[in-house]
Amino acid sequence: MADTLHSRGNVRLAVEGGVATVTFDRPEARNAMTFEMYRQLGEICDQLEAAPDLRAIVFRGKGAAFVAGTDISEFTAFERGEDGVTYEERIDATIRRVEALPATTLAVVDGAAMGGGLVITAACDLRIVTPEARFGVPIARTVGNCLSQANLARLVRAFGEGPAKQMLLLSLALDGETVKRLGFATACVPADTLEDEVARTVDRLCKAAPLTIGACREMFRNLVGDVPDDAATIARIYGSRDFREGVDAFLGKRKPVWSGS
Repeated sequence: MADTLHSRGNVRLAVEGGVATVTFDRPEARNAMTFEMYRQLGEICDQLEAAPDLRAIVFRGKGAAFVAGTDISEFTAFERGEDGVTYEERIDATIRRVEALPATTLAVVDGAAMGGGLVITAACDLRIVTPEARFGVPIARTVGNCLSQANLARLVRAFGEGPAKQMLLLSLALDGETVKRLGFATACVPADTLEDEVARTVDRLCKAAPLTIGACREMFRNLVGDVPDDAATIARIYGSRDFREGVDAFLGKRKPVWSGS
């Protein structure tokens, strides 16, 4: 997650030769997502869903981060717990669209993929990272909000329950080599060979049988069952004093004082 800065950021799409590249472009804030950027990501999903003959979709961040989470300043307008429910539902809907895109998705991570950025990487089919990449959800020591049940389930599926608990309960960040050992990343390579590794992976995807790849991706999605309704829990957390304290402390660059209420 990141501090408030003036730019609202952009999410950009480029398509060439059956390969789409989606770039999160707000480097001055480590690509922290504004609500406008989430809206743009939804519009890009519209375009990708309608694009014929796509073989791969690459997600990456501009500059020294993938996505450092949601911009915390967006939360200052929240007045009640139901605002958090609406926010989490909006994020869930966008992430489901990323998961259902019509071609294999690949996240390229060199730097921070935190909070919402981590969830985006988990929604992708494959990931290539550098040793400097960092993955985590430090909300228990920063803002004091919570994940939706669906996004928590995504992290458990992607990392396993133990590492997911370390990221959420201990606010630990996992590096690129660790997530490669856990099977989350397809490859962990030095930054100076990252583009070569991405090119090789995309080439393999472009040469694979598209109907087979599509069927496999569909069946993987069908393995995921429904998750329980979590609206009451989300409303309780986003409506709490601690959440307001977390937002104020984060934006004020001080440590939060939790009251448990």
